[in-house]
Parts: sequence; C-alpha cells; structure tokens
Amino acid sequence: MLVVLGCAGRIVRGRPNGSWTSSQYKWAPVEKWLPDGIAPMPADDARTALVERWLRAFGPAPAADLKWWTGWTAAQVKKALAPLDTTEVDLDGAAGIVLTDDLEPVEAPEPWAALLPALDPTPMGWQERGWFLGEHRPALFDRNGNIGPTIWWDGRVVGGWAQRPDGEIALRFLEDAGAEARAAAEREAGRIAAWYGDVRAIPRFRTPLERELTA
Repeated sequence: MLVVLGCAGRIVRGRPNGSWTSSQYKWAPVEKWLPDGIAPMPADDARTALVERWLRAFGPAPAADLKWWTGWTAAQVKKALAPLDTTEVDLDGAAGIVLTDDLEPVEAPEPWAALLPALDPTPMGWQERGWFLGEHRPALFDRNGNIGPTIWWDGRVVGGWAQRPDGEIALRFLEDAGAEARAAAEREAGRIAAWYGDVRAIPRFRTPLERELTA
C-alpha cells in the first residue's frame, strides 16, 4: 500500500530506519517535501517526457527495447515518440532510433573499469544485451531476469563480483580481458571495499556467480 501511495504522489519515501542497507523506510505526506504537491500531467505528455529521458540515457536503441522497458503497447510507444525529433539509425543491421540532436559522434574515452552493483540501470536498460553482455548471461542473472554485480571494461561486461562475509570484494573474470583490465578492476575492488567499511550488504536475490563467490 505504501508503494502504491508513493507512485500516486500521495506520500514520499524518506531515509531508511537504521543503516542505509535497511529495507524499512520512513514515509511522509508529499506536502511535507513539496508544499504544493506534485502537479498533474496528462498521460500522453508524461509518456513522451519519459521516452525522451530514456533515449538520452540509452539511445540509440530499437523501439522494441523501449516497448519492453516501459511495458507499453506498440501503439503507446509510437504515440509517445511522435512529438519528438528522432532519427532512424543502423545498429549492426537492426533499425534503431536516436534523438536527432544526439547524432554527433563522441570522443572515445580512455580505457576504464567499473564494478556496477546488482540491478544497475545500465545493464537493465536494454532488452537486447548481447552487444555488451556477450555469453555471460547464465552466470550473472537470476531466474527472474535480475542482474547481479558486474565487472565492466571499456563498455562491456567481462565478469562479476561479490562482497564476502569478511568484507573482501571477490572478482571473477568470465573472459580474458587483459592485464590492464584486471589491474583496473582490482583497484576498483579496493576502493569499494574501503567504501563499504564494516557494512555487509546482503543481496535480495542470488545469481549463480554471486553464490559461488560468497560460498
């Protein structure tokens, strides 16, 4: 009921009870945070605004991915896209869409590593994940489609990680990404272990690799 009231804009979820890992929260009337409440928005306008934000974060992408992510019908997706200035692009033989003002190429970044947490929006943003996930899905997802902690190297998933009971951040590479990638991931693991400190984060769901690393 609390979640439903929150989605309706009646109440706001505040700080957790206890530490930041707690799943119990304090709730307050929305007027306590926003005296005028949340202004209503027509559903069509809200869908278009959401689509624009999704394309800013995940575009270019197939329209089918947007339909999957929102859970809307194909007609609703098409209607939401209509007011936006988009361009169709080729995604390795598949048709994708991108905001027209986002067509300019970007400069390639320096090599980088990231240890993303479970359910991070990045790997959960697309339905078709093969271009960054490779063959690693069985080890990194649970049966309900939830992704566990992942190791990224230069924009693709190369392994997974987990926090052990003693606080160690355990890494497992699922492919040979090279010595530079391993060194960068190990530095990230050290940084995350220090950030956790004495806190032990207990996963709400267990993926095969996470179970193996913490056994």
